[in-house]
Amino acid sequence: RLSCHVKRHYSLLPGKFSYWIHWLGEDFPINSCVYRIRNIGIMAHIDAGKTTTTERMLYYAGYTRALGDVDDGDTVTDFMAQERERGITIQSAAVTFDWKSHRINLIDTPGHVDFTLEVERALRVLDGAVAVFDASAGVEAQTLTVWRQAEKHHIPCVCFLNKMDKPAANFCIESIRQKLKANPVLLQIPVGSGKNFTGVVDLLTSQKLMWKMKSMRDDGRVFEVKALDRSDDPDLLQVVSDARTALIEQVADLDDEFAELLLTDFSENFDAIPSNKLQEAVRRVTLARKGVPVLCGSSLRNKGVQPLLDAIPAYLPAPNERHHDVVRWYKDDLCALAFKVLHDKQRGPLVFLRIYSGTLKPQMALHNINRNSTERMSRLLVPFADQHVEIPSMTAGNIALTVGLKQTVTGDTIVSSKASAAAAARRAQNDSEAGKRSRECASVILSGVEVPDPVFFCTIEPPSMSKQADLESVLNCLQREDPSLKVRVDPDSGQTILCGMGELHIEIIHDRIRREHGIETHLGPLQVAYRETILHEASASDTLDRTVGERRHVVTVELAVRPVDVASVGGSCELAFTEELEGQLSAEMKEAVENGVHSSFLQGPLLGYPLQSVSTLMQRVTIEPGTSPAMVSACVSRCMLKALRLAGGQVLEPVMLLEVTVGDDHLSSVLGDLAQRRGTVRDIQSRHDNKVLLATVPLAEMMGYSTVLRTLTSGNATFSLELDTYEAMNPQEQNTLLKRLSGLLL
Repeated sequence: RLSCHVKRHYSLLPGKFSYWIHWLGEDFPINSCVYRIRNIGIMAHIDAGKTTTTERMLYYAGYTRALGDVDDGDTVTDFMAQERERGITIQSAAVTFDWKSHRINLIDTPGHVDFTLEVERALRVLDGAVAVFDASAGVEAQTLTVWRQAEKHHIPCVCFLNKMDKPAANFCIESIRQKLKANPVLLQIPVGSGKNFTGVVDLLTSQKLMWKMKSMRDDGRVFEVKALDRSDDPDLLQVVSDARTALIEQVADLDDEFAELLLTDFSENFDAIPSNKLQEAVRRVTLARKGVPVLCGSSLRNKGVQPLLDAIPAYLPAPNERHHDVVRWYKDDLCALAFKVLHDKQRGPLVFLRIYSGTLKPQMALHNINRNSTERMSRLLVPFADQHVEIPSMTAGNIALTVGLKQTVTGDTIVSSKASAAAAARRAQNDSEAGKRSRECASVILSGVEVPDPVFFCTIEPPSMSKQADLESVLNCLQREDPSLKVRVDPDSGQTILCGMGELHIEIIHDRIRREHGIETHLGPLQVAYRETILHEASASDTLDRTVGERRHVVTVELAVRPVDVASVGGSCELAFTEELEGQLSAEMKEAVENGVHSSFLQGPLLGYPLQSVSTLMQRVTIEPGTSPAMVSACVSRCMLKALRLAGGQVLEPVMLLEVTVGDDHLSSVLGDLAQRRGTVRDIQSRHDNKVLLATVPLAEMMGYSTVLRTLTSGNATFSLELDTYEAMNPQEQNTLLKRLSGLLL
């Protein structure tokens, strides 16, 4: 069978890139080197240096022949025109490279809150992550968001304190400990600070790593490594000694095996512990998520990136060190998760797959469990940002790019055949724990990607009716690429509605339609995606009696609704059945009832916004023989509408967490403007010469805020927004909104 050599040679592809591709020979099966694979993501707040760090990694690994720069718009992973123009990452990009006999599959993720889905779906399939921090700013708003996402998926992390060359840079360990509630394990001490930052001291080996740059063009590939000795600065020696002692004590507290080794063999001199034993203990602590290793450097100045590359295989897990319950049922059969889709004008849909078990080969017929469909994959590729390399096979633990899967979407589980899925389901049923599950298929489907709900929407119109069909086709492609983009048609006006995660998100979509597809569309005014809930408990009943042709449909429904806690971003609606009813309904009719209730959740009784935090209890459903499921759904929807109207409606508005970094001289202006926007100040912190303002403010009041803030501060302020919660509007604001949206005058 096909296997892979870990031997380096060059294969030149079009463009400025030179890659090490090596799929050769018979004597090094890739399954045997799965422990040498690392699937990692780079995550951070916007402008912390993720893409610059990725660019240096690729350069030092030999993947690129020249150092790219975000400001110059020539980086590998920011290949979209919009990314290069704006200097930000918009969509995640995957690259594969080798570092010291390890294969690293790396995904560079966006730092802007509008593109948080890109981070979510990347972390869903990765085994580890590198969190990049701006050392002069510490933990910022989006840092918190991506850290929570990593925690949700139980992903071990390594921290990299970037931009140590900035004048205001500091070792923000306390910021990590207090804001992220993490346990930082300090592995390096910086040598020098600000412009004088020249290297780091490795606390494990007590070696000094120095980058002696002779000019600004020095690429940092060569650096000096030497052991600390008495000729070094006494202050530095004392700091290193104290820091290493603290590291040993901290790791001993977190790892019992290391503590036992210390007490048994090195009780008289902890400092004599070999560096490899300390590194092994730090790895165990990291994999157990009891601590996070912390390194430092300056990616832009080409300092400290090689030790970070060393830390990826040293501390982050291999695929076989991560446990996925569902995968074990497939044994050696193929099991993969589709986590991203791109559209290529020549190749069609390109589907990214994380392979958890088995082997993937071109021309394979693949079964999609979620769609219950079988498709043939025509080609198999290794992802390299926007340039890809075709390969003859790919095995478990890797990330693959496939051509030919036209029905597959983000979150689908892909297996080798229907029989393979059935065999896995039987194994799950035979297991004592899995046997308790009621649905056979549910136990063998990988959990998908959680998609956030849009917070903005606007109308979109083609330049002429002749372009309407083309626009619909383009929007379908974009929705498949980006599940956080929602498109719907207004039932009253017939207009197409574009729903997105923010102003920038919708602006980028609009620009892509124009650039990539040549359609000059018109966007209507941007509006906030409110939600609705109910105020009281209410019950309702309804009977539908309708004859269609010679067939009579009769169904009677009784149900009750009640409000639940609304103080949540993800305050979902719930559906339950009485115990008696649960046993009476067939699977088909139960699904019909669920469809009727869920369709009602999508459109509230006040303004037609989706419902949040409503619990529904189905009390009675009586169905005459011959009644179709569609009629059952229709009756349930009608009964739900009755109950919701009786319960009284309440509009919920999205409230954002706002963080503004501004100088002292402009703080009062920013606070005054915030008060006019119904904002509430939570805290004002000091960060060097600036103030960091933390506040909550309704999203509706934040339209065009970037322009206003730029004017108020002469361009000397930055801000970030993150969805915090949904809150009930006060009666006055709600009445104003109702009248405005109903087209009535005050």
